[in-house]
Amino acid sequence: MKFNKWTLGLAAVGLVSLNPATQAVDSTSATVLTALSSTTLSGYVDTSAQWNLGTGNLNNPPYTFGGPSKADGFNLNVVQLSLDKPLDESEWAAGYHVDLWAGPDANTLGTQSSRNMTGDTGGSDFAIRQAYVALRTPVGNGIDWKIGVFDTVIGYESLASPSNPNYTHSYGFTIEPTTHTGILGTYKINDLINVTGGIADTVGPIINNRAFPAGGVFNGNKAESYKTYMGAVNLTAPTGWGFVSGSTLSFGAVNGFNDSTGVNSANYYVGATLNTPINALKLGFAWDLLDSHGNGGPDAYDLAGYVSFQATEKLSFNGRGEYLDNVGGGPRVYEFTATAQYDLWKNVISRVEFRWDHGDNGHFFGSNPNSSSDAPTRKNAYMLAAHPVGAASGAQAKSPSTLQND
Repeated sequence: MKFNKWTLGLAAVGLVSLNPATQAVDSTSATVLTALSSTTLSGYVDTSAQWNLGTGNLNNPPYTFGGPSKADGFNLNVVQLSLDKPLDESEWAAGYHVDLWAGPDANTLGTQSSRNMTGDTGGSDFAIRQAYVALRTPVGNGIDWKIGVFDTVIGYESLASPSNPNYTHSYGFTIEPTTHTGILGTYKINDLINVTGGIADTVGPIINNRAFPAGGVFNGNKAESYKTYMGAVNLTAPTGWGFVSGSTLSFGAVNGFNDSTGVNSANYYVGATLNTPINALKLGFAWDLLDSHGNGGPDAYDLAGYVSFQATEKLSFNGRGEYLDNVGGGPRVYEFTATAQYDLWKNVISRVEFRWDHGDNGHFFGSNPNSSSDAPTRKNAYMLAAHPVGAASGAQAKSPSTLQND
């Protein structure tokens, strides 16, 4: 009996078995085709060009996905590839979602499970941002579950820069967790109230890490039952509330062992988006608190405000202002960002951004390139950036027969 290459390949790695019925009719291709037909492939390429004004950029503002390696040059930030089989409307729906990262930002994300044993990110330029099984159980209105690796439940900004109003991330985002390995449930009480709760190994982001490593990076004394807990509530203003209809208010918390600092910590978050009488104008607010429970880790809070104006179908302006206070005598920093976006090409985000960071209680930025000292020399840091992102979404995954002919 002759088998096609796809079937033989699956059999070779143990994903299918060649039973007599399969050998007779070679139905495996049809089965695989059915599974792939509802899977979509999407992704984006995130690039930038930065000019950090002034000389001596060793000490750049320490927001996530920034730093000296991106100053004064052209950058590939990250490539994201996503596979998605979303939940349908059935009571016992099932699916999955995968976000794969490649590029320098993948190392910054730091989800590589090898860190649990070696203590470093491995420098592979590869990371799993999300990879979870999606399930629904018919309890009440239905509980949607994520089991695996997923984004955190709190925060105003996304890990994915193209989803945010600005190119650079805020300090509020920087002090938040990013990803977790565990189980997360979401329940929609009604159109106005949505609740989420979950349990994870640690605050994150290292995949499969534990709060009780045996000979790993952190030799803590946590019980094997010790886990991280998280929850969030999202409220939406009803349609009868005039211009604020559709506005949202969110609050949540994450508490557990922080594998980035080696101590217990808690993150608390409150955020809101507000529609205004001007349809094109939207406002936002975020408050973040990082509390290490007095365990010697960092303590900080951040206040941020956002404004977005959709001038035309293609042109928009976004602004952000924030204040970060590292409690206990640490740096206090103001930050202001202005971003203009014009969608000139289809499926391409084109941005120009100016950012100003100001140290309120000291010199935190820059350095003297003619000195052997790495000490910061400036209170102010200025950055001008161009941010083009090419994206493709909703592409149907190819069938086995198509792949054989490529």
